[in-house]
Amino acid sequence: MSASKPAQSLPEAEMKSGAGLLASYTPLRNVADEMIDPSGAVRPGWETLLHTLDQIGPEKLATRFARANQYLLDAGVFYRIYDENGTQEREWPLAHIPILINENDWQSITAGLTQRADLLEDIVADIYGETKLIRDGILPPDLIASNPEFLHPLAGVKPASGHFLHFCAFELGRAPNGQWWVLGDRTQAASGAGFALENRVATTRALSDISGAMNVHRLAGFFKDFRDALQGLVTDPQGRAAILTPGPNNETYFEHAYIARYLGFMLLEGDDLTVSKGRVMVRTVSGLKPVDVLWRRMDAAYMDPLELKPDSWIGTPGIVSALRQQSVSLVNALGSGILETRALLAFLPAISKALHNRDLALPSIATWWCGQEKERKHVMDRLDQMMVGPALSTRLPFEDVDATVLGSTLDADARAALLARLQKDGRGLVGQEAVKLSTTPVYVNGKLEPRPFVLRVFAARHKDGWSFMPGGFARVGRTMDTAAIAMQRGGQAADVWITSSGPVPKDTLLPREDDTFRRNVPGTLPSRAAENLMWMGRYIERAEGTARILRACHARYAEAANMDIPLLTEMRAHLKPLGINLDTAIPKGLQRSIDGAMLSAGRIRDRFSPDGWLALRDLSKTIHRFQDAVSPGDDTTRAMTIILRKLAGFSGLVHENMYRFTGWRFLEIGRRLERGIQMARVLATLSRHDAAEGALEMLLEIGDSVMTHRRQYSVYSGRLSVLDLLALDPLNPRSIIFQLDALKTEFGLLPARDTGTKMPVFSKEVLRLHTELAIMEAHELTPEKLDTIAYEIGTLSDTISDTYFA
Repeated sequence: MSASKPAQSLPEAEMKSGAGLLASYTPLRNVADEMIDPSGAVRPGWETLLHTLDQIGPEKLATRFARANQYLLDAGVFYRIYDENGTQEREWPLAHIPILINENDWQSITAGLTQRADLLEDIVADIYGETKLIRDGILPPDLIASNPEFLHPLAGVKPASGHFLHFCAFELGRAPNGQWWVLGDRTQAASGAGFALENRVATTRALSDISGAMNVHRLAGFFKDFRDALQGLVTDPQGRAAILTPGPNNETYFEHAYIARYLGFMLLEGDDLTVSKGRVMVRTVSGLKPVDVLWRRMDAAYMDPLELKPDSWIGTPGIVSALRQQSVSLVNALGSGILETRALLAFLPAISKALHNRDLALPSIATWWCGQEKERKHVMDRLDQMMVGPALSTRLPFEDVDATVLGSTLDADARAALLARLQKDGRGLVGQEAVKLSTTPVYVNGKLEPRPFVLRVFAARHKDGWSFMPGGFARVGRTMDTAAIAMQRGGQAADVWITSSGPVPKDTLLPREDDTFRRNVPGTLPSRAAENLMWMGRYIERAEGTARILRACHARYAEAANMDIPLLTEMRAHLKPLGINLDTAIPKGLQRSIDGAMLSAGRIRDRFSPDGWLALRDLSKTIHRFQDAVSPGDDTTRAMTIILRKLAGFSGLVHENMYRFTGWRFLEIGRRLERGIQMARVLATLSRHDAAEGALEMLLEIGDSVMTHRRQYSVYSGRLSVLDLLALDPLNPRSIIFQLDALKTEFGLLPARDTGTKMPVFSKEVLRLHTELAIMEAHELTPEKLDTIAYEIGTLSDTISDTYFA
């Protein structure tokens, strides 16, 4: 598409004259601008984009951008930030105007990065192998030996895959002359690829007509190629590839779960793994299963507390030993994080000459290691043009503002102190050219303003070399301060469009018509995931039972205008051991049950559908919103009805949409265990001979069985009929025996474990309980017997845990 020709695919209803976004934009002097080339002309594609946005107009643009924000909110996209108040989830900050790069410029960028990726592979192979670069004096031994990213136990260990690097990212900025240069390399556990996908989905929600007209390259092909490459590294027919995460408290955990779900890989934590006979195995409900490939999103030092960081709680003991035996491939290899060292940038030009006999096609930001006299003097003499920071830092200067100083901003005393430090401790410092980051337009209050940005380019290795994600992710400053680019400091994220002059391939992750396929072998559910599914089922059912009790109690309080009537006094005593305060409209115990379900679901985000997560998130927001807005009595009764409706919606969504295999069984087991326990307990309280007036009616209401009771027991409707219906009726989905019958079925379908007996203990126990209850008469169900039943159902949960989760 011509840069001067507007897109033609917009609905006529959206066409209108705008105020002129391009006219509102004032690029900064002496700073590269992504929209404006060095001659002052608008770069290809930008004029088309801005002209089309003008045609849409500010009101409809606001609606479109709100649609993108709502999608991100509904999808639960977040970034975890750390500050003086602890950790908190920050809603994903999308900068709605994408960054445009012409595909010809993109090919030039990726050609330079291909050369760089190959160079980095050779450098890390030499550092952990022959150390020729050190022996030949090209790399100072200090930079390696004293570097915390150099992992001594990995010296001499060759990767099973044959390569150290499989997935990298490169941070790019643009110089005033339009030349791109590399600010830093990301080889440890590069993040952002999953967020790039969400950026693309959200931006497309707002600007799908424009992106289609501008022939924007898709991202799916990049992920498909990398998924296939990882699967190609699996050598054992029973092996599998998985993603290793530090866990839900990590700042980019959402991305780990999203990528795992997108690619169809298991998402594992360190505790999910064990090393047995030199093999890395995942603990599943079907026993130990081999893992051949781990895409790690965890810093290397935390991977193995036996040989690396001894106080790591998130690693897997023995994994370094497995690497020595080449029984597992890591993406990327342990120790490759040393390539992120800031000081290494100073030596890349010489290393490229030595190893490949060529200059870097895409240069790094100018860097000088101050451990050498000549370089140190250069930095000291030009301090006003320098950024000075830790030599062994793996962070970009604007990410490391507490440790990196800009020479031009120092007063006389601070300048003298820095010069003295350079003279005394030059080995620990680097000087880097103080560059001005290029800017890109952002949409602020109906007009465009320039903001600094950093482009992150992702590279993945496949059988034929390196492939690159065509755009997808950039970090954009919240203000003109470059420190505000960092996500931890309020930075934004923008989609990056690689535009073409012609149609682009419509890549997807779906197989072609003639592709062969293999259905995964059942039984690969990690034990931790099964445990969280079971507890999520228990928490949801506990919340439902509590809400039913609260609705019944507060309805009676509203009628009597007295919380001290005998029936409510009995219920207050019943609820107290459960942490439920009946005198509070929205008791903390109910909130804790829903929060517990959220916590369990959050630990299995890779196995949770977006719709399910949205429904659960909505439920959590509702209960917390009610906390200060609801009063006891009729107000609480209506609030509990809303909560029950949302709980039913969530449960129905899960029941109708979740694949009926092992994970669903553990979720169902949790629900049935909790419902059986709760029903037995409330029956023990309200079915006594001396129970307060109205107890039987409340029991039927709590058991959602009022209409059924009227139909089934039209002649006699006393205490024994209620016990029969809520405890012994096998057709009542609220009865105790119904729960035991369901548990008996689900227990029989669980993966077999070597228990040493023909029937697992939990199957024997549920069969015994079911049989005892099935032959009972209603008059035998004393409060003591019902309490015993509740206890014995609870022990089934313990037995399941001991069998599958321990």
